[in-house]
Amino acid sequence: MTAPIRIGIVGYGNLGRGVEASIALNPDLALVGVFSRRDPAAVRTVRPETRVFEMAALTGMRAEIDVLILCGGSKSDLPEQTPELAASFTLVDSFDTHAKIPEHFDRVDAAATAAGTTAVISSGWDPGLFSLNRLFGEAILPEGETYTFWGRGLSQGHSDALRRVPGVAGAVQYTIPAEAAIEQIRAGGRPELSTREKHVRECFVVLADGADADAVRTEIVTMPDYFEPYDTTVTFVSAEELARDHATMPHGGFVLRSGNSSPEQRQVIEYRLQLGSNPEFTSSVLVAYARAAARLSAMGQTGAKTVFDIAPGLLSPRSNADLRRDLL
Repeated sequence: MTAPIRIGIVGYGNLGRGVEASIALNPDLALVGVFSRRDPAAVRTVRPETRVFEMAALTGMRAEIDVLILCGGSKSDLPEQTPELAASFTLVDSFDTHAKIPEHFDRVDAAATAAGTTAVISSGWDPGLFSLNRLFGEAILPEGETYTFWGRGLSQGHSDALRRVPGVAGAVQYTIPAEAAIEQIRAGGRPELSTREKHVRECFVVLADGADADAVRTEIVTMPDYFEPYDTTVTFVSAEELARDHATMPHGGFVLRSGNSSPEQRQVIEYRLQLGSNPEFTSSVLVAYARAAARLSAMGQTGAKTVFDIAPGLLSPRSNADLRRDLL
């Protein structure tokens, strides 16, 4: 029997908890432990047998870990952690600031290539699964337009960015798609839509004691990449309201390609996700790509990788023969 792939979790918020739960569903994977900046004694894990270590413990555990799954935020954690840890470990992250992915890739690739490790960046569902479906649409229908809509759902990355704004004690952000635009594309149309015409961003924010509401609102709506390109509303709520009304984390969205296979024939490709828990689903994607990262590393494929570089069969615990027999 093949030895299980040994996984370490770096960071233990909603994403880390989801990774822990997902690993338990995959018999070919084994959780080494959680590595946290918090006091390990204060971390309560989903499974009582899960071990928790200080971040500093990673230094001496390289031989015990096949893949690290990084569960920090894209705003400030992953830009530093991923290249730093890629110098010692094969890893997977979910860096999701689209505009900065090329820069992030270059930094991680330099570190991983020099160290001989494998680093899968920007996995998840967008970037990740949606990225693949955009590629499929363009490759299959070269004459056409691709559209991506997100929500209605709570965005982990954007909520994390909100919580890092000075004066914010707690916050969530919802992304809401324009239904009229989606229906127009489903009907075979190819509308020209600006960023603002496709979505709005809705923020619910708890102010820290003494914080200036106007200053916080301005800081949010002018944040590059995250909120400035969109019509963004900011609603201030109490901590009790946030806990009561915004505890669940649904999300989802659509990728559509409207195109022509000939001048007379219109075609529409649609891919949809409807998620009850954004972090748990994202975690499940990260775990599948951790399996692929371990396999790529074993093949000697080093450096940074994205979903575009990874064959789908590497994600599955099943053999190629099983996949050909049952799924092809």
